[in-house]
Amino acid sequence: MSELFARLASYQKERKLTSKGKLAAILYVSRLAKKNGLPLDSSILVTDGKGQVLGLGKASVQAILKDHGITRVLAEVAGRTSRGSLGNMQEYVAFLNDLHNCGLANTTDIENWWVARVQDFFTAQPFTLKYDTSKSIRHMVRDLFAQAIKRQRENPGTMYAGAVLQHLVGARLSLALPEGLVTSNGFSVADAVSARGGDFHIDEVTIHVTTAPGEALMRKCLGNLESGTRPIIITTSDSLAGAESLASIQGIEGRVDILEAEQFIAAGIYELSHYSTAKRKLAVEQVVERYNAIVEECETDPSLKVVVG
Repeated sequence: MSELFARLASYQKERKLTSKGKLAAILYVSRLAKKNGLPLDSSILVTDGKGQVLGLGKASVQAILKDHGITRVLAEVAGRTSRGSLGNMQEYVAFLNDLHNCGLANTTDIENWWVARVQDFFTAQPFTLKYDTSKSIRHMVRDLFAQAIKRQRENPGTMYAGAVLQHLVGARLSLALPEGLVTSNGFSVADAVSARGGDFHIDEVTIHVTTAPGEALMRKCLGNLESGTRPIIITTSDSLAGAESLASIQGIEGRVDILEAEQFIAAGIYELSHYSTAKRKLAVEQVVERYNAIVEECETDPSLKVVVG
């Protein structure tokens, strides 16, 4: 890490600049430094009422993020109405001016560094299963998968959707079956990326969980059949038709059950609630609680956790 990045990291840690409002203010001032050059005069960055940072708001912050390909909203009010933002701005301007005096202030690198911290903030947030009595359980689960897919697109290389799917299925299975019968693994050692025969083995059944079924998975299912176990594929609705087509090509159509994940999980929630409307939200919370326990046990990324909202 360069001296500039080390100084930035130390500054962020010392002043606890991790909340959305603080990050918005710091990012905005970083853009001013990049646009206008250093040193900056903090006295001209204050509104006439002396209580707010001049020009700081949702639109200005989102414009900066858009330049970096980020469309998620960091803060609705972007810290402008917070008295703390004014103090943060003044301290940060002094810090930037000091970096400038030391010959360390590359303003492009500084802005990029703070944009990366905004990305850290976004990815550290848990997913939200939006419980809405006007919506079907299947719709709620699909929305959760959509959040994971969106985050995955924003952070290439991290397979959020696959991990969420695998552990939701694991939670549903473990709540439906006797304790100890279902063993979950971290997604990094999942069936899709390992030589294991399946994600879950229950008696003579082997369950494969994937968002992207391919020929390699069909060969595994064929191997399952040849070894005397019954394969089940659980995948998203978007991948269902593709999985069925591949099974046909592989010659195992009619010998492998291919299930839609959203329906599989929704059915489990209905069964857990005994189809009682009064118990439905409790059943959702039980699945989420078990899911989070699996994530805590098997994963190192706490942002995979889910909250019911």
